[in-house]
Amino acid sequence: MAIIYFLQSDVIPTLLDAGVEVILLTDDDTKTQIEKRFSQLVTRNSQLIFEGLRLKEANQFAATYQPRLQWLLAYLRRVGGSRRINTEAMDSHIWEVWAENGWKFRLGIWIPSALMILLLRNFSWARKLLVKIQNRFTTNIYSDLFDKYKPDLVIASTPGWRMDRYLLRESAKRGIPNMTVIVGWDNSSSYNVSGADVQYATCWSQLQKDELVYGSDWNPDNVNIGGIPSYDGYFRKQWLMPRDEYFKLHKLDPNRKLISYASSFVHFAPNYPNIEALAKLVSSDSLAEPSQLLIRLHPSHFQDKPKIFAEERARVFELEKKYPHVHVVQPVALGGSLGYYGGEDMDEKSSMMAYSDVVVTVYSTMLVETAVHDTPMIAATIDVPGGWNKKNKFSLSLKEIGDWPTHKRFRDAKAGRVASNENELKDALDLYLKDKSVDSSERRKFVEDEITFTDGTSGKRTAEFVLKVINA
Repeated sequence: MAIIYFLQSDVIPTLLDAGVEVILLTDDDTKTQIEKRFSQLVTRNSQLIFEGLRLKEANQFAATYQPRLQWLLAYLRRVGGSRRINTEAMDSHIWEVWAENGWKFRLGIWIPSALMILLLRNFSWARKLLVKIQNRFTTNIYSDLFDKYKPDLVIASTPGWRMDRYLLRESAKRGIPNMTVIVGWDNSSSYNVSGADVQYATCWSQLQKDELVYGSDWNPDNVNIGGIPSYDGYFRKQWLMPRDEYFKLHKLDPNRKLISYASSFVHFAPNYPNIEALAKLVSSDSLAEPSQLLIRLHPSHFQDKPKIFAEERARVFELEKKYPHVHVVQPVALGGSLGYYGGEDMDEKSSMMAYSDVVVTVYSTMLVETAVHDTPMIAATIDVPGGWNKKNKFSLSLKEIGDWPTHKRFRDAKAGRVASNENELKDALDLYLKDKSVDSSERRKFVEDEITFTDGTSGKRTAEFVLKVINA
């Protein structure tokens, strides 16, 4: 997502045009590929330089230097946001950690940490103290880069929620201002307390700004609403393939309606019940219109561990063989630690959403992206009893995540339908297959509320905020 945000939007070109030197730290194993992929930007301006992100060194530090304490601090950050915002997503993570660990852990770590969480949820001083405590875990992994480039500002795609925390802490130790850009729809509600001293943020909407201000004590004057730059290409239709070319690519029938399914939330529950129900509906021709199904697998389906994700992937490919009018598309892999999260298939995603008659997912970010394309959408939550049914693997009913902050906003906006069983799924599909304009005005309002700017200028707006901070 960060690659799309910075490199496939107007953010970096606008900074370069303003005379700013940009040092972009990215995955070490794919740095050369990424540099080559965006060689046009490099050729155009020698002020764009690529360096490795040194994730291996950062992970090694996390795993070897007081790892239990570092883990505990990360856990408290994740679930310690203020109760002034919707905490449903954080609460689910609390029970996930409980379920995936034994009794010794529960007694020694989980139960004692409950008191800390209570303090964090209720008092801003506790959250600020947590940020301060983390500063002791500061490395010198990037010291040579800081000495070499002497940056005026360090920007990360989170405020230290992930491994970027070490870069940001080292920056803060040197007195260099820090900024975060919120790249994910649910980031500001699923992750809360910062992992480093970060002063500035830019986010999608007033909704996200409120989550940052009320959930994790951000100074509202330092939080910019810039929209989401990585969606500018959707509004400009710059990634859209010709329809006949897209249908030919996946051997789709141009005379049948297209239903797409975007896998999501595989870490919590199998997607297979949703996918199988759709496959049966299209192959039996029991829908209001003759249809076909295009299944987009999740990046996690291609992980080697745990095996359950790969096993579900294999079952989906078997469905493709078993049923007519069922097709599978998989995300494009860039390689390295990025795996299938490289953002290399924006043309695939945009075309799928634009040319589908209905897009079905769980409660994925693709609901927002699909709404941008004004395509009808359904959140399918068909559960399998027991979820993954694996020892030490937390499962959560898809029906129970409807009150997570972003999911609740989708439901409250009535921008699409929710289907908890096959009959509800069929009814919702038939409704949209007969008339794609149903809920169109709600979809437009949903987009305006969630991403603010719909004119393709979020990249420039975001870069202008960065320039304002640099020049302050």
